[in-house]
Amino acid sequence: MAYEIKCDTHTHTLYSRHAYSTIEENVRAAKAQGLELLASTDHFSAMQWAEPDNIKNYQYLTTCDLWPREWHGVTLLRGCEADIIDLDGSLYGDTIKVTESIVGDPYSEPSTLYEYATKKFDYVIASVHGKQFTIGAGTAALTEMYIRALCRPNVLILGHIGRSGLSVDIDPILSTAKSLHKLIEINEHSFGFGGESLHRCRSILVRCAELNVPISISTDAHISYDIGKFDKVQQLLQDVHFPEELIASRDRKHFLRALKDAGLRDLTALDH
Repeated sequence: MAYEIKCDTHTHTLYSRHAYSTIEENVRAAKAQGLELLASTDHFSAMQWAEPDNIKNYQYLTTCDLWPREWHGVTLLRGCEADIIDLDGSLYGDTIKVTESIVGDPYSEPSTLYEYATKKFDYVIASVHGKQFTIGAGTAALTEMYIRALCRPNVLILGHIGRSGLSVDIDPILSTAKSLHKLIEINEHSFGFGGESLHRCRSILVRCAELNVPISISTDAHISYDIGKFDKVQQLLQDVHFPEELIASRDRKHFLRALKDAGLRDLTALDH
């Protein structure tokens, strides 16, 4: 049985700097693939800029309210993929203070770069990329790191934990996700990282099925050509007989409902 997945909830545009397409090119690709919903979630990370604390670098995130909600017949959501940066589960920008605007005017109420960059988003994906800070950390510490990141108010999805290769106790993470109505991600891009990543993703899917934990399927596309193409994930879902009702991103209605259930924005009116 092929699973019908009509949302792509983790994608990148050229603003991620190692991706290649505009947001409209991605939307058009989503339409061509028959998707109902696309989320654009560029990187929010130190990997992009030589001056990471300069707020001018993050205008591509702070103006996301300019995007139309419906574009070429596709519902468009606003988000980012924020890096987990320490064992406390802090996210990129938490430790960087913002005291003035992009034109140099002082803010009456300074904030953190994280607050500044993410305030207009529908949701955040929390992921690990750079792993230097995890060296020497044990399973308990790494498990707690993911749980703390997942508990952040505007985090909806824990990104590609099967790809990270970190030693964690998956059950407490999944239990936290379930209790908070948040989602565990399985993405197509992960399967370009070797057989071990596939094995870990399979194990996570099996436990999600056993513990009744919803997931989000995405491509993590870095070029419009890959938008909405879930071939490897489809095969894995079939191999483990994953329950379709646990795929929150199977269509627009269920993904918008998941967003609301997690206590984030209520965009259910966008379903039509």
